[in-house]
Amino acid sequence: MILAALAFYLFAAIAVAAGAMVIGARNPVHSVLYLILAFFNAAGLFVLLGAEFIAMILVIVYVGAVAVLFLFVVMMLDINFAEFRQGFHQYLPVGGLIGLILLVELLLVVAGWNLDPDMLSLAAAPTPAEITNTHAIGQVLYTRYIYLFQAAGLILLVAMIGAIVLTLRARTGVRRQSIAAQLARTRAEAVELRKVAPRQGI
Repeated sequence: MILAALAFYLFAAIAVAAGAMVIGARNPVHSVLYLILAFFNAAGLFVLLGAEFIAMILVIVYVGAVAVLFLFVVMMLDINFAEFRQGFHQYLPVGGLIGLILLVELLLVVAGWNLDPDMLSLAAAPTPAEITNTHAIGQVLYTRYIYLFQAAGLILLVAMIGAIVLTLRARTGVRRQSIAAQLARTRAEAVELRKVAPRQGI
């Protein structure tokens, strides 16, 4: 019990510190690396809670795909971050006001938080041995929340199509591959025989 508590406090402290460094690091590459560290520690917290499937999904999907994609995008884009920081002081009052409003809203939510007395008994209830973690998540996700699950998938599909449409534009001077033109070429069009004289180029 003491070991589990120490592991919880260790994972939680590192996750909070990594989350703070995500928004506090000056280099965006370092921010993505801190984000990956926060994901790993959150996965460790899920393992302590007994949700191994969610921890595995967090590591595989978010760390292995999303965060690495963010890292590649940040590293490949040639962005001059000095230009972005030039107008930082200009928008600081508005950003501070919005942050203060969000802080007040969070404090109001925490102040009005009511704990259900039945929650402790539900948390202490033993889980059935014949149902695995993945099976239990699937039962809840694909029965009670099936319409919300499908709506979330539809929203992600629309967002993906919108991103493709916004970035897909005709560019001049870009050579594109034409499979039909390649297959329609004959040997006479593709091969040209030339007789090269000694000590001379083509």
